[in-house]
Amino acid sequence: MAMPEAQGFELPLLLFAGFRSLIDQLHAELAAQGHPEVRSAHGFAMQAIGRDGATASELGRRLGISKQAASKTVDRLANLGYVERVDDAADARRKLIRLTDRGVDVLIRSAAIFEELRPQWAKGLGAKRLRELEADLRTKTPGETFRLDVPGWFGTSS
Repeated sequence: MAMPEAQGFELPLLLFAGFRSLIDQLHAELAAQGHPEVRSAHGFAMQAIGRDGATASELGRRLGISKQAASKTVDRLANLGYVERVDDAADARRKLIRLTDRGVDVLIRSAAIFEELRPQWAKGLGAKRLRELEADLRTKTPGETFRLDVPGWFGTSS
């Protein structure tokens, strides 16, 4: 029996629901592993800060939010112990935001959890179908890098 043709509006909703399902499972596991306060926006911010750190202005650009919104997010992450502000060795006038050991830990744990979640999807969809789905989505996503400006796109900052 053939499946009915989907309506156009369903595609973005289905993609978002799949994303949300993975992220919700990630955060449930992160909470169980000692990171109950981490939110999706925090994860995007920590990814945007990266290994080399970033200034609030750079972080805002990478996330698609204002410098003020980026600073607010950094304040929250600093209060939670995930980032710290340090003097920039290259320019004493600038403050660099860096991940703390706790921030690095949550990113490492996140990557490991996603490695555990993917086989669950493969089991549910079939390994071949999941590989095909991933390949299909790659053809529809521009460029080689993933954009981190989701907080700005959704209009949230913390």
